[in-house]
Amino acid sequence: MRIRILGSAAGGGFPQWNCNCQNCRGLRAGTLRAQARTQSSIAVSGDDPTAWALINASPDILKQLADNSVLQPARVIRDTALAAVVLTDAQIDHTTGLYMLRESTRALPLWCTDSVYDDLTRGNPILSLLAHYCGVEHRRVALDGKAFRIDGVDGMEFTAMPLRSKPPPFSPNRDQPKIGDNIALRMVCTHTGGSALYAPGLGAMNEQLWQQIHMADCVLIDGTFWTDDEMIRLGLSKKTARDIGHLPISGREGMIDWLTRLRAGARRILIHINNTNPILDEDSAERAQLNRLGIEIAFDGMEIEL
Repeated sequence: MRIRILGSAAGGGFPQWNCNCQNCRGLRAGTLRAQARTQSSIAVSGDDPTAWALINASPDILKQLADNSVLQPARVIRDTALAAVVLTDAQIDHTTGLYMLRESTRALPLWCTDSVYDDLTRGNPILSLLAHYCGVEHRRVALDGKAFRIDGVDGMEFTAMPLRSKPPPFSPNRDQPKIGDNIALRMVCTHTGGSALYAPGLGAMNEQLWQQIHMADCVLIDGTFWTDDEMIRLGLSKKTARDIGHLPISGREGMIDWLTRLRAGARRILIHINNTNPILDEDSAERAQLNRLGIEIAFDGMEIEL
């Protein structure tokens, strides 16, 4: 199993187009030691290196495809290595890229939960719009704990687990979340047994998820905010990280507390990092703390093999 990090930032990317926080301003000015990042998405392949599952379709998908030549095998005049798209939620930063895939020569195989499908046919009817272009073939992601396989991505099994988080603001479920609004994905190589867990949006830990995290060889997990009040302190929001649906990295029962309990040898990687997060600064005290703890920071182009 190979995992390619296409985008490692939260919504808006880094630097965000209209943001002049210390991080964004510093990166533009060349005074901050940091890497630019596109909005979060990963691709996963199994036996066939020319067949990949795209996990979330970022607004930056065209740049991500251009930056990752493995996703363009160029066997015929119109070609792609994308065998299917899997969505972990209906958020704009995980679905807008579907518009950019409208030139597909076949209907896009699209895996998502019933709740996400409803949001993308009602609150934000992107799937109805795509019917006028390539169209989609909806594949239902069940939440029964059973693994599913994706045609073309051989040697891989995927299992979805519901998360405590929030659906997008346009969702009718925004204030009353439903099971299936957000999921984590467990990905297993059927040959090696190597496993990874991907959860870019996580509002709170639960026992089922923790058990899966503890068994994984690699964890790619929500690193959106360093502190719960990060956006409030900067005057950018009146809501905490948890209010928005993201477990902060630091603080009591934050992501550090959970990740440091994992078994030795398991890779711990933070992804979906907001432009305000001090860990983007490679010289920051927060980054140094994560380095000491063996917690990695995802970056665009990062590759993981299990």
